[in-house]
Amino acid sequence: MRVTVKDILEIVGGKLLSGSESTAIEGFANLRESVKGDLSFFHDPRYDTLLTTTKACAVLVPETWTKFPEGVACIGVADPSRMFETIVEKFGVQPEPFKPGVHATAVIGEDVKMDPAKVRIGPHAVIEDGVEIGDGAEIGAGCFVGRNARIGANSKLFANVSVHTGCLLGERVIIHSSVVIGGDGFGYEFDKGRHRKIRQAGIVQIDNDVEIGAGTMVDRARFGRTWIGEGTKIDNLVQIGHNVVIGKHCIIVAANAIAGSAHIGDYVVIAAQCGVAGHVKIGSQATLAGRCGVTKDLPGGATYLGYPAIPVGEEKRRLASINRLPSLSARVKKLEDKVGE
Repeated sequence: MRVTVKDILEIVGGKLLSGSESTAIEGFANLRESVKGDLSFFHDPRYDTLLTTTKACAVLVPETWTKFPEGVACIGVADPSRMFETIVEKFGVQPEPFKPGVHATAVIGEDVKMDPAKVRIGPHAVIEDGVEIGDGAEIGAGCFVGRNARIGANSKLFANVSVHTGCLLGERVIIHSSVVIGGDGFGYEFDKGRHRKIRQAGIVQIDNDVEIGAGTMVDRARFGRTWIGEGTKIDNLVQIGHNVVIGKHCIIVAANAIAGSAHIGDYVVIAAQCGVAGHVKIGSQATLAGRCGVTKDLPGGATYLGYPAIPVGEEKRRLASINRLPSLSARVKKLEDKVGE
């Protein structure tokens, strides 16, 4: 790639605030890691120092910015982050175009409903009997799609995804590598001195426009369905237990564990490394800060912190009190010494 600042100005509709239109751009990077020839962006005053020391040759900055590093072409735009994304989408690494066809090494079962001219099945994929695959869907190399599962139109399974028997994926669903959809839920009863497995006879239903990150596991229901609502985005390495219901347009960040039959409302944000106990309910538009432990129902529309999770204001006051304990203990010791004297 080789473009100039002038080319960038035409794409973003910005204004050159400093530097030359002829400056050549050969790559993209953040302010800290940029080298000569890179385009970067600046949108947060907290990174003012990085802007002044960056080695990038050009930087997208807010339209109102007035401090420009020497020798750097600064391009004023309304939203530097979004405009940077636009440029990278145009000149950066491009996704592989959709090429329909069924690879010769793929194993296709009986009664599979799909149009081979409108789907893509990669090498060594296994599609079992009765599967339905919508037009525009992509099944990556080494994927497994179990009996009677359904993959909606324009959905994409990256390499080595497993979708087990009877599970339902909507349209435009994106599943990244090593995800398992519909593995057995973790259900046992202690009976006559041993753990007896409880049959997991339900399914997983994933609605339209859901994206699930690499290494995440979504267990099938004991009965009925484990259900992930429309537009929800799930990060890598998340465990979702049997019969969990997750609402629409939620954000679930990496390394979360959600136990069986938990119910999460719409537009909930769960930060990294949280744990949600089984059978609890989290109301819509709630936010869980990192490493929360949810042990009881939480009303929606609030932010929670700590273990057990409580409203963020209460937890911050509790933590502040804990931090004062050493000095309080020292004061008590002095008072005890005086009383002793």
